[in-house]
Amino acid sequence: MNENHIYDIIIVGGGPGGYTAALYGARAGLDIIVLEKLSAGGQMALTHRIDNYPGFEDGIDGFSLGEKMQKQAELFGSKSEYAEAVRMDLNANPKMIETDTGVFYGKTVVIATGANPRELGIARESELIGRGVAYCAACDGMFYKDKTVAVVGGGNSAAADALLLSRIAKKVIIVHRRDTLRATKIYHEPLMNTENVEFRWNSTVAELLHEDRLTGVRLKDVVTGEKSMVQCDGLFVSVGRKPATELLNGQLELDHSGYIIAGETTQTNIPGVYAVGDVRTKLFRQVVTAVADGAMAAYMAEEYLAGDVW
Repeated sequence: MNENHIYDIIIVGGGPGGYTAALYGARAGLDIIVLEKLSAGGQMALTHRIDNYPGFEDGIDGFSLGEKMQKQAELFGSKSEYAEAVRMDLNANPKMIETDTGVFYGKTVVIATGANPRELGIARESELIGRGVAYCAACDGMFYKDKTVAVVGGGNSAAADALLLSRIAKKVIIVHRRDTLRATKIYHEPLMNTENVEFRWNSTVAELLHEDRLTGVRLKDVVTGEKSMVQCDGLFVSVGRKPATELLNGQLELDHSGYIIAGETTQTNIPGVYAVGDVRTKLFRQVVTAVADGAMAAYMAEEYLAGDVW
């Protein structure tokens, strides 16, 4: 690594948004590097099967799709470095990304660090991911067709997940620690009137019951302390997400939930800095929307560089 080298675009995060930006930028002849701390695909790599990404009629696992995206971008000249960003100076000229393997400089930066689902933090949760525990109803709901599932949470995401699952699963059990949903009123009536939706109010998940796969959950009533068992084939955790924006140190404008404020152009409040995928403010967070962001960010960066603004 040459620390004096200045890339046209540094992409922080090797998920679908990051590698699509790399692909489009590399095809435009730009000098690009992707910094990824774990493996290609980001959060997508943890998804055991993706059925709603166009072009794969038999579905594909997220890890394989991430590898394909990486190879395609590198075929056109993009570089990859397995490195974890520890500090950023996005107002510098050139912009600076310090990692655990060294310092990288770029004329523009694409932030593609994603957002992580909030976990319940109970025993065996991570071990049962893909074996009954899931965090994305749109991604994994079809695996529970005509089965019984539980949804943990009471906000808009949990309500939307429960409605989606009610059209797929035999039964949906909403587990919420309060006695009413926090979700906006538009969700209340449809859920209450859906015959296969059941509510467990004032309840939290105390234990995951399992053999090789999840077989049920043990609930705790937060008012009485009483415990009860619910049999289910799947548990969808929908208690919020955490955007990976800890390193920005107030440099980029964030919304009240910590997401980077950036519209469809992906442009942030700092010229030459773009936010793509789950880390930016948007209505729908899916692989296809991250890919669209990546293409747009590369286009915007190309226009920025062509103007010789940096």
